[in-house]
Amino acid sequence: MKREKAMVVFQGRQIRRTWFNDEWWFSVIDIVETLTDSTRPRKYWNDLKTKLNEEGFEVSEKIGQLKMRAEDGKLRATDCATTRNMFRIIQSIASPKADPFKQWLAQVGYERVEEIENPELAQDRVKQYYEMKGYPGEWIEKRLRGIAIRQDLTDEWKNRGIERELEFAILTNEITKATFGKTVKEYREFKRLEMPNQNFRDHMTDWELILTMIGEKATTDITVNRDSEGLEECRESAADGGTIARNTRNEIEEKTGKSLVSDENYLQLDKRKKLR
Repeated sequence: MKREKAMVVFQGRQIRRTWFNDEWWFSVIDIVETLTDSTRPRKYWNDLKTKLNEEGFEVSEKIGQLKMRAEDGKLRATDCATTRNMFRIIQSIASPKADPFKQWLAQVGYERVEEIENPELAQDRVKQYYEMKGYPGEWIEKRLRGIAIRQDLTDEWKNRGIERELEFAILTNEITKATFGKTVKEYREFKRLEMPNQNFRDHMTDWELILTMIGEKATTDITVNRDSEGLEECRESAADGGTIARNTRNEIEEKTGKSLVSDENYLQLDKRKKLR
């Protein structure tokens, strides 16, 4: 991974991070030093570990030792935490600089409770997020509908013995491969999505979203009709669902003379927003 991709700016300072087990891990020392301005961040962190353990946060289970590039340019092991655990650590830091993050976390928690009581609020907030990013209204409606269809499918898979993240990825790949002729990884590379946190579906065109919905909706109905159970049976249903979407794609491409498999992405939306 390139050096610039392994760094993130946090309150004007660079924080080291590394991609591990399919998520970002951040240097705890860097965060502590930034939020406390301590001249002895390692001593502060050692004392904070004791406090966290007393509060029920199992430091030994939640913190990992990963190698990151030190000031001397060498890779050295340092304490790291995921985004979720990093936010929990910040909650226990007694510093005015940490207060904005604590307030933000409280607001997020409040909004989550609201969404549980009224699920429509969650959809409205997602819509606002995409509007702020500059996505077209018609695209947003398709994206939101796709999220609902995807949720129905994953719920069905869960009820049929699909539990591990790898299994969900295998089944999703079956649909994508059958629909577009590419696995998710191949399609991401085709669209030039290099960062692991770039959501693949956020870079689909209108037709790609529609075909994905057809494939996933067909897979859901086929799975229910066949009463598929377990990975292998669900895999066959996924392939058949994707085949229905592929047949739709082939017919449209034949009539229009244009490929619906596009290398277009929406990264330019962020760039245009920054130039305003």
